[in-house]
Order: sequence, then structure tokens, then C-alpha cells
Amino acid sequence: MTTQDRQITLYHCPFTRSTGALTLLEELGADYRLHVMNMKAGEQRQPEFLAINPMGKVPTVTHGDAVVTEQVSVYLYLADLYPEAGLAPPMGDPLRGPYLRWMVFYGSCFEPAVVDRVQNREPIPEQRSPYGSFESVMNTLVSQLKAGPWLLGERFSAADVLWGSALNWTTQFGLIPEVPEVRDYINRFLQRPAYQKTLARDAELAAAQQDAKA
Repeated sequence: MTTQDRQITLYHCPFTRSTGALTLLEELGADYRLHVMNMKAGEQRQPEFLAINPMGKVPTVTHGDAVVTEQVSVYLYLADLYPEAGLAPPMGDPLRGPYLRWMVFYGSCFEPAVVDRVQNREPIPEQRSPYGSFESVMNTLVSQLKAGPWLLGERFSAADVLWGSALNWTTQFGLIPEVPEVRDYINRFLQRPAYQKTLARDAELAAAQQDAKA
């Protein structure tokens, strides 16, 4: 597969979930084009984008005729598309299972648990909950972070881009307890050049959108 075959387009709104996907593209050294939208202006809800992703959500990726939506799917797809970057353990690698586990755990357990907690929803019995309880989700995560430095031990992966971005955001807004294991993990992630580059780029994009509005 040539580099041209792997060029993707990321539909992106600055300082949103797609910031993590943009960070992953930088970590992968991917060939990509950026389609920037202004979320505050509601551009992600315009017919042009809804024709691509009817949910009106970012990140959304197009690769040839393929459209990839949903955050975890985007990460899995991109990391597998650029295997030489080493951010996705391949089939047959003993870390492939743990890698998939932590990717899916984010969307199936962590995010719904956080949303339910923020919305002050009455907890349902653990045996009927898709994630058990908020406490069990956090205990499971923190236990894994203790083994560190990354979710797969010494190996940094696309899962860490997903979780590093998410934990940084959720702690900033006080949505989860900022225990030492979480804080240390975030600090390690924040030091990565790809994340620093993406934050600087998002700041420029957001400033340009603000200037255009003015």
C-alpha cells in the first residue's frame, strides 16, 4: 500500500474529541488532510457534514470511499492503517487482546459511567448495569495505571492517545477524581511532542475562527 493509498481526511473541530484523533495522526506520522469546522457556529450540523456523518459528530474520518465514525473506531482504524508506527499491536502479538480491551473499555464503560455520574442519574443495580458502577470502573482503570507507565506497560499505543486525551479533559472539568495515578499518567502524556504540537495547532485554528466571527 502506498502513502497515497493511506491518505485520510479528518473532520475536526478545535479543542473537541477530535483533538485526540489529530494527536494520533501526528503520532502515526500519517498522511492526512484536515477539514476544519467551527463547532460554536454549528458547522458540524450543516447538511454537508451530516451527509457524511448523520450524527454530526467529530472525529470523523474518510479514507477513499470509507467513512469511519465513533471515536474508538477512528483510533483503531488509523492505528491499524499505519502499522509501521507500532501504535497497534498486530494479530498474534500477546498485547493485541489487552490493547483491544482498553480501547473498548473506554467507550463501553468509562464514558457512560462518567456521563451518568455527571447527570446525577440514580445508579441501577450493578448486575444490570453495562459498566457495573462508577467506582468499579475507576478502580479498574487506576489499577491498570499503577502498572504503567502506559496502559500496555512499557509500550505506548493508540490506547494511550485515547485515554491521555480523555483523562486530561475529564480531570480539567472535575468529572473524575484526580488521584495520583491518573495525574501522573496525564503528565506523561502531556509531555509528548505530538500532543504539544496539536494543542498549538488547535489554538491557532480556534483563534482564526474567532477572528473570522469578529
